[in-house]
Amino acid sequence: MSTTNTTNVKAFGVESKVADVKQMTIERRNVLPKDVEIDILFCGVCHSDLHTARNDWGGTLYPAVPGHEIVGKVTAVGNEVSKFKVGDVVGVGCMVDSCRTCESCKHDLEQYCLNGFTGTYNGKDKHLNRQTFGGYSEKVVVDEAFVLRVPENLDLAAVSPLLCAGITTWSPLRHWNVKEGSKVAVVGLGGLGHMAVKLAKGLGASVTLFSRTPDKIQDAKDLGADEVIISTDDSQMKSVAGKFDLIIDTVPSIHDVNPYVATLNINGTLVLVGYLGPLDPMLNSVPMIMGRKSVAGSVIGGIAETQELLDFCGKHNIVSEIEMINMQDINGAYERMLKSDVKYRFVIDMASLKN
Repeated sequence: MSTTNTTNVKAFGVESKVADVKQMTIERRNVLPKDVEIDILFCGVCHSDLHTARNDWGGTLYPAVPGHEIVGKVTAVGNEVSKFKVGDVVGVGCMVDSCRTCESCKHDLEQYCLNGFTGTYNGKDKHLNRQTFGGYSEKVVVDEAFVLRVPENLDLAAVSPLLCAGITTWSPLRHWNVKEGSKVAVVGLGGLGHMAVKLAKGLGASVTLFSRTPDKIQDAKDLGADEVIISTDDSQMKSVAGKFDLIIDTVPSIHDVNPYVATLNINGTLVLVGYLGPLDPMLNSVPMIMGRKSVAGSVIGGIAETQELLDFCGKHNIVSEIEMINMQDINGAYERMLKSDVKYRFVIDMASLKN
């Protein structure tokens, strides 16, 4: 039994996989010596929120409070906190803790913690010995090591999705050393894809969008893409054979990646950031072997890398394209997400929760 003191907080969450998101009361721990208490101003809405609420991946702990794209202001700090003070604008992404001692953690790769990182929601709060609750709530209390400083020159609401969609695409761009002159392609123009286009362009790359239909052409170019290739057009696909150094595949559902592998340059890599599960049809190894091409996967980024992203976005004035909603509209937003009816990320104005 935990002896940590707690405070009741208003939140929105689900009681079961078939329940709507509704208002509830949760407990947050009171500030411990290394903790930062954050009044939540904005929270982005991620597909992971929906999957967790409906237990699509299994293992959801109920009641569940989603939300891991959090921007807010510091309202209290523990007596050992050195990085933040009351009034600071900060962010919290997908993680609120990790073991901090394994080789991954020691190399600022907490997202690959060998003992498993603690998710912002549906993880385990080691202080309270119960599940963590996410950002669909009035406030959150997080160890300062997992709190991020947000550039105040940016639109704070539009910063929220950087903490998941942004870092999910930034991490592979950095790992595969995208720079001025790199040739990058993006598959899919949703919450992840539009950030991949913006960030790759910000790094100086030539950016191409793969789209199944022409209706995304103007949007992609408005976001910074230099070219759009219609992936269902064989002649267009052949025109970019062997071209790309890196392809970021953001499609969240099962699809054939083989046509995209053919467009990789020698030593090129296609990195999956959207789809979880087996590939169907199977991956053809011939073009990979004959061109030293790779198919890889990547997930978010560590805390240092996420701070690097936020600083980069602050310098280059890059934020997400968002649609603001009230907390009470979340169930309708989920249904629209399933239809890809959002450009390109919902963000909850958390002031609506406090009314």
